[in-house]
Amino acid sequence: MIEAILFDFNGVIIDDEPIHRKAYFETLAAHAITQTAEEYFDSLGMDDETFVRAAFKRAKKNLSKEVMRAVIEREHQLHRQMIEKDLPVFPGVVTFIKAASRRYLLGVVSMAVRPEIDYVLERASLLNVFDIVVSAEDVHACKPDPACYAGALELLKRKRQGERKLPLLAEECLVIEDSPPGIESARSVGMRTLGVTNTVSESALRAAGADVVTHSLADWTVDAVHHVFDTDYH
Repeated sequence: MIEAILFDFNGVIIDDEPIHRKAYFETLAAHAITQTAEEYFDSLGMDDETFVRAAFKRAKKNLSKEVMRAVIEREHQLHRQMIEKDLPVFPGVVTFIKAASRRYLLGVVSMAVRPEIDYVLERASLLNVFDIVVSAEDVHACKPDPACYAGALELLKRKRQGERKLPLLAEECLVIEDSPPGIESARSVGMRTLGVTNTVSESALRAAGADVVTHSLADWTVDAVHHVFDTDYH
């Protein structure tokens, strides 16, 4: 039985992968670094520091801590400006999350920084809906490394323990991801996975091992989760 649902953030809750790409394109251009769409999408699952380090390495440019910090701060500034007037939340996501919160433990597991996550969740009236949040500040390895989802599982176990409930098992967690590294990360921990084709193709998500692939969370309800993923239902 599914007891918890864990959501990736960028590309699952907020439709901002194109926005991040544009913000980094402008920021890196100031350092005479170009990045193709393929290079950007190959970097899905990375935190900001890993992403910037990889971009400078491809360009064979030196990267100091000061430049690293300046690049990331400028990208965050541009990203915030681009979503300030019109928050690009995916259709149906807010409704699905609020409905799921009445039946499941919920979490966000992302390589985004916590202020970015909190800003979007607050504006979408979702800040108090999630039981746990794992962000870039909480782990030292990017997806597809399993550290972020392993950490999320431990946090959920502690929450259950505090409520004097049975320990949560990895297979009782459903992870919703839009990228192959995210799917691989969750599967490495033993969690079930639902891939959403918001960012990459269905074939790419299936190749990464997604249990189920959907084109939109707007098509999903808590009953659908129960019927599809509760293996002991039948």
